[in-house]
Amino acid sequence: MIWVLVIVFIVCLVLRFPIAFALGLSCLSYILVKGIPLIIIPMKMYAGIDVFVLLSVPGFIMAGNLMNQGGLTEKIITFCNHLLGHIRGGLSLVNIGASMLFAGISGTAISDTASMGSIMIPAMKKEGYDTGFSCAVTAASSTIGPIIPPSVPMIIAATLSGLSVGKLFLAGALPGLLLGIGLLLTAYFISKKKNYPKHARSSFKQVARGFVDTFWSLLMTFIILYGIIGGIFTPTEASIIAVVYALVIGKFVYKRLNLKNIQVVFLDSMKTSASLMVLVGFANLFGYILITEQIPQSISSEILGFTDNKYVVLLLINILLIVVGTFMETVAALLILFPILLKVALAVDVDPIHFAVIAVLNLIIGLTTPPVGVCLFVASSIGKISIGEVSKAGLPFLVVSFMVLTLVTLFPWFSLVLPNLFMD
Repeated sequence: MIWVLVIVFIVCLVLRFPIAFALGLSCLSYILVKGIPLIIIPMKMYAGIDVFVLLSVPGFIMAGNLMNQGGLTEKIITFCNHLLGHIRGGLSLVNIGASMLFAGISGTAISDTASMGSIMIPAMKKEGYDTGFSCAVTAASSTIGPIIPPSVPMIIAATLSGLSVGKLFLAGALPGLLLGIGLLLTAYFISKKKNYPKHARSSFKQVARGFVDTFWSLLMTFIILYGIIGGIFTPTEASIIAVVYALVIGKFVYKRLNLKNIQVVFLDSMKTSASLMVLVGFANLFGYILITEQIPQSISSEILGFTDNKYVVLLLINILLIVVGTFMETVAALLILFPILLKVALAVDVDPIHFAVIAVLNLIIGLTTPPVGVCLFVASSIGKISIGEVSKAGLPFLVVSFMVLTLVTLFPWFSLVLPNLFMD
């Protein structure tokens, strides 16, 4: 009867249903055909979201929205412009550099594309950058967000596997930095080749002032990481501290938050969190059905029956996740595939922390992979050009992303050195 689940799910995706509804309808169809009591639906959905660490997700979402509404994005861009604006193609470097700093606040690629893109794409177009290049840089740089901590996908991976959130946060730091440096170099060489503009060098006073303006917001990321890694508070407690901190900084330091925009932030955060929790609930029901039908065991047996070479297995998993990430949002893909593929990875002695980084990196690269990468659509809609133009301009960045993915896959050191150094 598993074919009922698969067919309904695929039809819903083709009809462009939201992933949560596609999962829910496909599960409902299977349950009705099998004659399973409907009480199993709320039971499994509740079991999926009744996880303490998941409470941190709404907190981090709200903290990010508060900091964004409080003017953080503009201040980070201004600071990066003082640091990098004098280099050829400075605005493209600012775009990437700001995403690396903003990554610690937003934690999701799509929110980064929308937040940074709404400011940077018009600014770059105004200064003479090609629209395709402007959109491609924005989409590519947004992939840094879910890797550099704190990261919502890493929290989801920890929830699904029982791994330490703190270790996953640390594991993503170096690969995220490596990806950011690769994108910066790519943007610089393209800008130099096309002779894109640069600004006058900022004075030391301007750089120092820009750093002071962003200091309090960047301090939040340090507090979160130090608190979690040092065992001072749990990820859930850290998210609440981040919300309180963001409220205080946005209201009394940046003075951009008021009752009206705080209400908007709370409403947006509740909508995002609710949709995510519904997705998690349906995904748990979906996973229950897959386990009942022994699908994970079948997939594991097929892969391991084909080869037990660790690197070949990782190559096959990489290809699968890239393709899935192109069509599906990161969190949804993690919920469905991560538990299944983790069993395969463990069977060939891949460290679970290392594999979690590989999985998240794959799926976020998929967001910028043609033809239907979600971040490409967001960037193209802001730039008002076709997805094809953005895809073409983004190919050099995609190549660099795949190079970083290859390094992280082949050399576990990039993922494991910081967790082994700072945590037991």
